[in-house]
Amino acid sequence: MENKAWYKEMSVYQIWCRSFCDGNGDGIGDLWGVLSKLDYIKSLGVDGIWFSPLYPSPNADYGYDISDYKSIHPDFGDLDIFRQVLEGAHERGMRVFMDLVINHTSDEHPWFTESKKGPGNPYRDYYFWRKGRGRHRPPNNWDSLFEGRAWEYDRASDEWYLHIFSKKQPDLNMDNPRVREEVKDIMRFWLDMGVDGFREDVITYISKAEGLPSARVKLPAATGMKYYADGPKVKAYLAEFKRDVLDYYDCFTVGEGSLMSPETALGYIREGEEQVLNMMISFSHMQADCFMTDFIQRPFSLRKLKKALSEWQDALFGRGWNCLYLENHDHPRVISRYGSEKYPVESGKMLAAGYLFLRGTPFIYQGQEIGMLNHYLPRLEDYRDIMTKNNYRIARRLGIPEKRALFMAQRGSRDNARTPMQWSASENGGFSDVRPWFAVNPNYSSVNVASQEEDPDSLLNFYRSALEFRRENEVVIYGNYREHLKDSDELYVYERNYEGRKLLVICSFTEEPVRFDAPEGIDLESGEQVFGNYESCFVICNGFTTRPYEMRVYLF
Repeated sequence: MENKAWYKEMSVYQIWCRSFCDGNGDGIGDLWGVLSKLDYIKSLGVDGIWFSPLYPSPNADYGYDISDYKSIHPDFGDLDIFRQVLEGAHERGMRVFMDLVINHTSDEHPWFTESKKGPGNPYRDYYFWRKGRGRHRPPNNWDSLFEGRAWEYDRASDEWYLHIFSKKQPDLNMDNPRVREEVKDIMRFWLDMGVDGFREDVITYISKAEGLPSARVKLPAATGMKYYADGPKVKAYLAEFKRDVLDYYDCFTVGEGSLMSPETALGYIREGEEQVLNMMISFSHMQADCFMTDFIQRPFSLRKLKKALSEWQDALFGRGWNCLYLENHDHPRVISRYGSEKYPVESGKMLAAGYLFLRGTPFIYQGQEIGMLNHYLPRLEDYRDIMTKNNYRIARRLGIPEKRALFMAQRGSRDNARTPMQWSASENGGFSDVRPWFAVNPNYSSVNVASQEEDPDSLLNFYRSALEFRRENEVVIYGNYREHLKDSDELYVYERNYEGRKLLVICSFTEEPVRFDAPEGIDLESGEQVFGNYESCFVICNGFTTRPYEMRVYLF
């Protein structure tokens, strides 16, 4: 018997507030802008909103360096406007999820400023302070994922503090019970306000190996990761948060963890008494074109994408629940990666169908629904993202030529997902009446919400139709999964089955014609074609020859 739950039947819209909509005319997206767009968000057919961090922050990592967990960044508004947004979302039948960032704080958080006062301070053990191996050698050889070594020296105390990310993001010591009580208090604060759950940032990093040992094997930008990824006490701490806080609310949690296999994820999300999270965000399907960790740009591999998607679909069936996404604030735009900028509408619809009809809860990132593309800025100085700049520096140190390193930055930068939302063909894409905080993609005159609202065949309206279909057909939500044509380099084909209904999804990842023949036992003409990205869709001898990036979905 299927274990049904509301979070399995929802779809979620992610908002990176700074680039969503400027409501107060200062060039920065804010909660007044979100409030003005709640009807639009609801019109997509989503059931929830996930906000990337809204908290006060010095913005070393644009909100993922938090200086106050119980307030709103002044750029975005205040708690009063947040409550209006929360109430407005709930009135429209949408839940609201906050980003919970507890692996680290900002170095400007009061806990850390107190911690820096010295070993006798009660907040000192909120973080990892250690003596070095001599004055110029840090306590171990771990790397920061953002910048050089993972330790920063403090001259006043002659000690070092740990930061897996930026030196502006010191890691919290979750082994300290007082820190865990602080986390519980933060959770209660937002849940009591009415928030419906959390996306938990790099949550698998919150427990470090005892003794913080040096790594024997050095890796570019990731030395030491084995000692904090999926750490020794992380599940115990998450179970504690669930037992003491989350179990008292009707709420939802989705974790983020890098280098996560399905079996590792099941250690967190397996349904039953040991479950500590509802879902886990996977990264493997987003590595089908390149690995930023080894700085090698690779051509897109459909086989690699299919293998990753199918592994998660198969491994989690009946045991856990998938988190489905193609875009978020950490990835370049997917049409520019896995689709075609030459065929943006056709490939955009194909990509949408390819993941929206999988088993799991789909997340849609702002602008994805209108097919926003990468914006290839001409100079490194034009980028704002700390990770982009660090990867460029590492690439240059590895001997990669300057032109090639910039090319990699242009295509791999997280800033591609952070250009302002394109609402209309008016100046600044309708995002703001003044110059926005970051460059608007110049294609806003043709790629925008307003123009697609008027076009029944637009990508925007396809997302609406697909999400409505998903909601109305349990075969999409609870059906099993079976992949066909696993060895194909051009086609991704899978079926879903549930209580006598069958869904067949056919996606072409090429502009070249490819002959598709229906799998044995499936008669295309006996089914109803419910979606396609071309008007005329003939079937000849139980198959067809694809057109550029063609997609078809049949219901039997």
